[in-house]
Amino acid sequence: MLKIDIHSHMLPASLPDLESRYGYGGWISLEHHQPDRARMMRDGSFFREIRSNCFDPTVRITDLDAADVDYQVLSTVPVIYSYWARPEHTLDLSRLINDHLAEVCRTYPTRFGGLGTLPMQDPELAAGELVRCMEELDLHGVGIGSHVNDWNLDDPALYPVYETAESLGACILVHPWDMMGSERMEKYWLPWLVGMPAESSLAICSMIFGGIFERFPDLRVCFCHGGGSFPFTLGRIEHGFKVRPDLCAVENKTSPRDYLGRFWLDSAVHDEAALRYMLDLVGADAICLGSDAPFPLGEQVPGRMIEEMDGIEEETRSTLLSGAACRFLGLDPEDLSIASHEEIRA
Repeated sequence: MLKIDIHSHMLPASLPDLESRYGYGGWISLEHHQPDRARMMRDGSFFREIRSNCFDPTVRITDLDAADVDYQVLSTVPVIYSYWARPEHTLDLSRLINDHLAEVCRTYPTRFGGLGTLPMQDPELAAGELVRCMEELDLHGVGIGSHVNDWNLDDPALYPVYETAESLGACILVHPWDMMGSERMEKYWLPWLVGMPAESSLAICSMIFGGIFERFPDLRVCFCHGGGSFPFTLGRIEHGFKVRPDLCAVENKTSPRDYLGRFWLDSAVHDEAALRYMLDLVGADAICLGSDAPFPLGEQVPGRMIEEMDGIEEETRSTLLSGAACRFLGLDPEDLSIASHEEIRA
């Protein structure tokens, strides 16, 4: 079956000295300390180590071939979003990142698609870069964070981005980042284990309660990591909406449950029972294969859990592996001409 992975990350092999470029700190730099490894550093402090499959597309293609993944959608690492910085500097960095992603996609068009990044703290600049991503760089859409500094994703300031995405047919992948409560989660990797699921639920609830899907009915949005804690707390969310409409239904009178199937979730939940529950909740048409490659918290062999699940129809399996992704991306599977790494090198 065709396999399309809509959630993966890639960086350029090198980044300019952003602190010198912009005149202040807080930026990510890369230190290549081994042939196939680099340290992501921020202001001289270690942030994360990455391997060559995070910055070398030929290595990533080898990974894809080993996992029988036909097509993978690339987006930047969320720490690169840089919504905290001066907007003109985030725009400059976004253009650098987006140009790199577009070049990878142009070089390997049968294996990679791209989602750009935007200076979301300045929605007018963000809308302009979104136009460039779609009309000049031929990307599928953009990836954005689960919030933009003090704005949740229902903030009217963000309407220009949504309006532009809807008019251009650009999809939006919402990724948790800058996790809430991190100051109380210094141990046990809790920002990634607890904060990320909460961030995704915050993003979904904000867009539902804020009426974003009513105002922009053709907007295509997918939430990473299975929507975080949202699917598994929907009963509580819906109950709150019913018993305290004075607090929950102030912007939108439509029940949260009515939006199931109006947006997509990815499959990166690492638990077959959780995925079966999601299938019952939203249906296969609203669940895209997403791996979070190439990071340890991602699915190490994209799509394996779906492929090995018992008791689901083959049509459902096919929808999970590629059909839902095609609808989210606005991609016709007939247009995909899949080539192996060996064919590309030949």
